[in-house]
Amino acid sequence: MTLDRRTLLGVAALASAAPALTPVSASAAAQIPAVAPPDPTEVVQLWPNGAPGGENVTVTAIVPERSTDPAFHDRFAQYTTDPILTVMRPERPNGAALLLIPGGGYRWAVVDKEGMDVARVFAAAGVTCFVLRYRLPADGWTAGPDAPLQDAQRALRLIRANAADYGIDPDRIASLGASAGGHLAGLLAARRDATYAPVDAADAASFRPDLNVLLYPVATMADPFVHAGSREQLLGPTPTPEQIAAWSLERMDWTGVGPTVLIHAIDDPAVVVENSLNLLATLRTARVTSEAHLFQEGGHGFGIRLISGRPAAVWPDLVRAFGARNGWLSA
Repeated sequence: MTLDRRTLLGVAALASAAPALTPVSASAAAQIPAVAPPDPTEVVQLWPNGAPGGENVTVTAIVPERSTDPAFHDRFAQYTTDPILTVMRPERPNGAALLLIPGGGYRWAVVDKEGMDVARVFAAAGVTCFVLRYRLPADGWTAGPDAPLQDAQRALRLIRANAADYGIDPDRIASLGASAGGHLAGLLAARRDATYAPVDAADAASFRPDLNVLLYPVATMADPFVHAGSREQLLGPTPTPEQIAAWSLERMDWTGVGPTVLIHAIDDPAVVVENSLNLLATLRTARVTSEAHLFQEGGHGFGIRLISGRPAAVWPDLVRAFGARNGWLSA
């Protein structure tokens, strides 16, 4: 990609006009306890009568633990058949909500690194958080690649329809997607079509987020910048040119999408930074209120814990500042 002066200016870095916010993540290490905290106990099943299109699904859900350190969990959810939201309520809620969509290359969804760990940081700032455990596209669901999006749309609708019960403003619901979860969050933001038939009154609510955070997102399905593993899990080993175009975020119509912030490390070896750069160009063409933060180092999948003491550790505060300027948070 060739960047002209206007595009470089649009890669907007730290906004000097940001409202004053007390930093909650200037030191990521301060957010990590000596012993992993317990999971929240409030869990919401997305589908009261089971997820749609599961007649040919034969997988059995697993949630393996990869961490051997008692200070943190590192779990991933694979073969999910009963999608859920885990609710993390803050001690002092400020009315804002955040739907977290972890990554995992559409092969699984990490539970902690881009889910619970991130939720704890934003909950500490007063945001009511919802961590999504979603179905995967290659597990035999009738909807195929739309199965994860069905879960994301249903999750956002449930949050908005039950806003009063959660003590949140139904017009201040953001989504945060990381890696392949960033692709899913991008679909949630850009696509206008409902991907499932309504199942109850909650489905009358809008599934469009009011603000979008895309963390090192898988954006394109096209060579040479595609994350090949995500594409294969989503579209199979030999997708058609039409499928590649239809599922590439930078080729979608983002007109009318809420404010969107992109976060990426330039040295990301897995999901190269051109995913965010090319998507940023699309956002600017569509006149979406947007901002991008590109860090010299950080690699891929850094979440919160893996960037302690490094420049990218400030990304939650940058998101909060962007949200405060654009109506999601109060200063």
